Amino acid sequence: MESIIKIEQLHKSYGDVKAVNGINLKVNDGEMFGLVGPDGAGKTTTIRILCGLLKVDSGLVEVLGSELKKNKKEIQNQIGYLSQKFSLYGDLSIDENIEFFADIHNVKDFQKRREELLAFTRLTPFRDRLAEKLSGGMKQKLALACSLIHKPKLLFLDEPTTGVDPVSRRDFWKILSDLQKEGITILMTTPYLDEAERCNRVALMNKGKIIAVDTPQNIKTSIHKQVVEIICNDIKKAYTVLKEKYDADVQIFGDRLNLVVDNVEQSLGELRSILEKNNLQLISHRTITPSLENVFIHLVKKAS
Repeated sequence: MESIIKIEQLHKSYGDVKAVNGINLKVNDGEMFGLVGPDGAGKTTTIRILCGLLKVDSGLVEVLGSELKKNKKEIQNQIGYLSQKFSLYGDLSIDENIEFFADIHNVKDFQKRREELLAFTRLTPFRDRLAEKLSGGMKQKLALACSLIHKPKLLFLDEPTTGVDPVSRRDFWKILSDLQKEGITILMTTPYLDEAERCNRVALMNKGKIIAVDTPQNIKTSIHKQVVEIICNDIKKAYTVLKEKYDADVQIFGDRLNLVVDNVEQSLGELRSILEKNNLQLISHRTITPSLENVFIHLVKKAS
């Protein structure tokens, strides 16, 4: 399969901080690829480098088959970029913002394309509304429409659903899925591990390094662990006790705990014993499939 993005030994520092620390990565033509990790992992720095907005300290970066350093302008004309922060013009309408970006990209007969994008993003009824009057979800749809006006082959999205309500987020993902069906390659960053499950492949990033790259399903099975979900009478106390006295990754999710273990059946006896000795009652338990969040926390802990 052809690689549309190729990164080798990429380094980028800000003073003493190594934002990107020797990463290697390939993104295939036509896939939706996710860079996943917490704030400070190096996701935004990586995506800004790929868009030609930041200079690298060292390493090779190829985009659309060309070396970025030598063909930056040519590459930038073939990509779309939606940044983390809303960067359109609040005093312009939806129509005017799209027209402005068409002009930037030297798209002459943009009217038909604008109508397609407005219908595609369901913004047609609001086309005369000023951008500053839009909701968070509508602003992101407008930003996406502006980034697509010149029909890019490759789309970069930097945390596109951060701060967007759940309904708009679901709508946004439907739009991305339709874009991928049209053959556009999508590289996105997200701090939401549940969103990353929708990508064809993901790279888990932490402290400037990539700690795993594969399909979400393969990453989840790669650790060869099971997850036991337990409910206790005092979940916060149980969390504290098990973190201290049990050798496993313990994660709290609302009113229940997840423990990443080698074998659930072999672990239950010891878990129950520890809880009972601390006047805690194990109310219920079940074995669940590891989530990307379980795996990410496990891999970060293993690497530290």
